[in-house]
Amino acid sequence: MDITPFFKLMVDKSASDLFFSVGAPPNIKIEGIISPIGHVPLKAQQMAEIALSLMNDDQRKEFEATMELNMGLSIAAVGRFRINLFRQRGDISMVVRYIKNKIPSIEQLNLPPILKSIVMELRGLVLVVGATGSGKSTTLAAMIDYRNQNQSGHILTIEDPIEFIHQHQKSIVDQREVGIDTMSYDNALVNAMREAPDVILIGEIRERNAMKHAIAYAETGHLCISTLHANNANQAMDRIINFFPEDARKQVLLDLSLNLRAIISMRLVPGVNQQRMVAVELLLNTPYISDLIEKGKIDEIKEVMERSTEQGMQTFDHALLTLYKKGLISQENAIKYADSKNNVGLQIRLNSGKDFDSSEGSLTIESD
Repeated sequence: MDITPFFKLMVDKSASDLFFSVGAPPNIKIEGIISPIGHVPLKAQQMAEIALSLMNDDQRKEFEATMELNMGLSIAAVGRFRINLFRQRGDISMVVRYIKNKIPSIEQLNLPPILKSIVMELRGLVLVVGATGSGKSTTLAAMIDYRNQNQSGHILTIEDPIEFIHQHQKSIVDQREVGIDTMSYDNALVNAMREAPDVILIGEIRERNAMKHAIAYAETGHLCISTLHANNANQAMDRIINFFPEDARKQVLLDLSLNLRAIISMRLVPGVNQQRMVAVELLLNTPYISDLIEKGKIDEIKEVMERSTEQGMQTFDHALLTLYKKGLISQENAIKYADSKNNVGLQIRLNSGKDFDSSEGSLTIESD
C-alpha cells in the first residue's frame, strides 16, 4: 500500500497529524478535528507492510526490541514528517506529524514579542511547556530561527527526531538526531559541552539526567532551551522538582532560582474562524520570583504572575481574556480553557455588563 498520497494530502490540507490503526480507516487531523479518509478499515497485514516500508534495518531491529519507534522521514517534493510507530492490541499503529518546511516567525505564530528578548539571552534555562500538540516544537523552532538570524554563535540541537531544519545564517546550527548522529540522548548530552555551543537545544526533557544537564549548561554560561510536558508554569516547576530525590531538592531549587530565565506555557484554543489560537502563559524569573523558587514557595508564583503584567508576565486566564476581547475566540472557549473558570467568567461579566453563570459556563443578560 503506497501511503505517499496520504502525506501529500496532509500538505495540501495543512493537516497536523495522520492516524493509522488496524480496524479503522486512516484518519486526518485538521485544526484539531479528526476525520476519516474513506471508509475502508486497515488490515493488520497492510499496517505491518506500511510500517516495514518506512523503516531501515536498524530501525526494524529497534522496533522489534522495544515495540515502539520515533523517526523522521523526508519525501522529495512533498515534505518532512515525524513518525511514531507503536503496538496496540498486538498490532502496529502509526501516527504521522507534518513538519512544515518553512519555520514560522514569532509574529506569524502570534507569540508575545518578549520571546525575542528571551532567546537572545547570553545564558540561562528557558522551558517551553504544554500538552502534546500544543505547539511547543514550533515555538522552539521560531525562537531558534530568530536567534539564528540576529546573533552570531554556535547553536547545537539534540533532537529525537529532528523536526525543523535550520539553515546556517548568522549562527552555525548543528543538529544531532538521536539514533542517526548519536547513539542516545545521554551520549549527546555528555559531549555537548565539548562542542563549544553558545545555545543548546534539548528536544525534550523526559527524566532527571536530562534535567541535570540542562541546569548545568545554564550554570556554565550557556543558553539552554528545551520542552517539557506540563500544563502551566506551576506544574512545570513541580515536575522538575519531582525529578529529584527529596535530599537533592533544596539544591535544585537554588539552582533554578539562579538560572531559570523563563517558562513559556502553550495552550491551543479553537478560534472563531475555525483556526486554533495559541494562548501563552509566561513566567519570567524576576528577583521576587527567584526568591520564591529558592524558598520552595511554588504555589505563590501564579499570584505574582497575575499582578506582574507590566513586566511581561501573564497567566493563561489573562491570555484567554485578551484573545476573547480581540474577538479571536468565543466566550464559551475562553471559559472552557481557563485555569479559573469563575475568574474569567467574572472578568467577562465586568467587561460586558452581563451576569455569569459559573455552573453552566455561560453568560446571561441581567434583568432590571
